[in-house]
Amino acid sequence: MPDKILLGHGSGGRMTRELVRDLFCRQLGDVAPDSMDDGAILSADGKIVFTTDSYVVSPLEFPGGDIGTLAVCGTVNDVAVMGARPLWLSLGVILEAGIELDLLERIVRSIATKAREAGVKIVCGDTKVVEKGKGDGIFINTSGIGVLEHPLVPETIEPGDKIIVTGTVGDHGMALLTMRKGFPLKSDLKSDCAPLNHMLAAAQEGADVKWMRDATRGGVATVLNELAENRPWGVLLQENDIPLSDAVAGVSELLGLDPLYSANEGKAVLVVSASAAAAVLDVLKQSPYGRDAAVVGSIVADYPGKTVLNTEMGTLRTLGILASDPLPRIC
Repeated sequence: MPDKILLGHGSGGRMTRELVRDLFCRQLGDVAPDSMDDGAILSADGKIVFTTDSYVVSPLEFPGGDIGTLAVCGTVNDVAVMGARPLWLSLGVILEAGIELDLLERIVRSIATKAREAGVKIVCGDTKVVEKGKGDGIFINTSGIGVLEHPLVPETIEPGDKIIVTGTVGDHGMALLTMRKGFPLKSDLKSDCAPLNHMLAAAQEGADVKWMRDATRGGVATVLNELAENRPWGVLLQENDIPLSDAVAGVSELLGLDPLYSANEGKAVLVVSASAAAAVLDVLKQSPYGRDAAVVGSIVADYPGKTVLNTEMGTLRTLGILASDPLPRIC
């Protein structure tokens, strides 16, 4: 590990995992969690779910949302993909002196709008102000608490199970890319920020959903690598089946970027039994956030511990975990 923190340590990929594992977990020892998941199941009866996340996106407003939208949707989704119903959020805000009150009001309005849509209450919070030049506008931390209603059983994943993504991939990361300095691209890209809790709860009703993850930093490829790591089976994706918007496909081709590693803020990846895949897909497509959902691959006996892409050319390409972050400050 390098002797200084780099932007890549916030990528959600390999460098992030190494930092958490080799520094935080090592130093925290027996007071640290026994997994590197985004959330934890609390209480003796295993019914309470807790998660926390911080948001440092730049720019603060972008097509399809803003840092407030991100803060609510990201935390709600972290609770939802654990099979829980999110109920309560905390809201911690660090403001930089000099930020315009009109901008802050728009962001707080976004927080309220998405909280209402998700059906969660903001029950506590904190506000701090730092000197101009010390905070980059606004930083937000949100923690979420929910009730576990549909426990997931990743231990039962086996070859033949299907992998579903709930919509087009790469939208959030590519949308922010078009706003970066030095990337004068014009497109109709916008972030896919969305609270997925109602849609995912409906998809789990009576269905054999074994695992879920929101594909944020590191994208679909990275979360599937985390799924397959040290497993006796592998993941085989079909490139022709992966849903992409025309705008994401165009920008990706132009810049030579892989949308499978681009961030999403309104998409989840599910592993379901083969017999449940069609029913789950039907439910997802009934939601405006799932109308482009698709089965994109399978759990296979081949390639244990790996994620492999069957390309449009019919060749096989191993997808590794994201090593660094080509798009810092995406969430």
